[in-house]
Amino acid sequence: MANAAQSGSLRRRRGRQVDTAPLIAPVVLPLVVWAFVPLAVTLWFSLLHYNLLDPITRFVGFNNYSYLLTDPSLLDALWNTLALVVGVLAASIVFGCLFAILFDQEFYGRSVARLLIIMPFFVMPTVSALIWKNLLMHPVNGLIAYVTRSLHLGVIDWFGNWPLTSIGIIVAWQWVPFATLILLTAIQSLDREQVEAARMDGAKRATMFYFIVLPHLARPITVIIMIETIFLLSVFAEILVTTNGGPGDASTNLTYLVYKTALLDFDVGGGSAGGIVAVILANVVALFLVRTVARSLD
Repeated sequence: MANAAQSGSLRRRRGRQVDTAPLIAPVVLPLVVWAFVPLAVTLWFSLLHYNLLDPITRFVGFNNYSYLLTDPSLLDALWNTLALVVGVLAASIVFGCLFAILFDQEFYGRSVARLLIIMPFFVMPTVSALIWKNLLMHPVNGLIAYVTRSLHLGVIDWFGNWPLTSIGIIVAWQWVPFATLILLTAIQSLDREQVEAARMDGAKRATMFYFIVLPHLARPITVIIMIETIFLLSVFAEILVTTNGGPGDASTNLTYLVYKTALLDFDVGGGSAGGIVAVILANVVALFLVRTVARSLD
């Protein structure tokens, strides 16, 4: 009897089930078109000899990819992309931890200080690049140049001598607040009784950070790495505003290389091939990071 009743109840639930495909189709289909149509067009252009200075467009297969993969500029762009991502991630995590620990303490004006440290995250990349280029890092009129001249240390041509480092500083200035916010939230969820017990046992601050705070921050740090990496792979505005990828290719990352090939050199086919390569690399990195975060959360 019980089995019959359960079977009847199951049949009634199945009878009430609604086919949701027609309901979600109006939302999903535009998203699919929005995502895959530009990708398909880019893939098709990457198989063409399509140069805006050449009126003849013809199918060349994988010639654009072959040229791109043997171009020394690609290796420079990949290296600059990797260096920029790793450098900004390291700065975000280190300074994010320091600021999070600092702002977890009680001191006068803490609310104002928290607001000030988070504000750079909401500044547009173009605006922040202009501020750093013209007001801070300018070799003649910049604030840093004024300070170094006052100390008789000379001036530094940041974007001429240290272009990639300069861009890394600008991008890190934008992303450290994000890491600080995530890590501060994590620290505030730390078990205070555990911290007090360690303090009563005579543990030093460095010891408590290494054995208590840092393990507690492992998951938030993993999430920060995943989110920031996805955005840092496509840094563009800071490079365009400050160095235009120069001197030479010293500050050209993969995103700027695609822009330079397609819009400055008018080689739409080669730029499209670079875009496909960038999409593949970004998806490989994103898949690796998502799997890493999933294992961390498990």
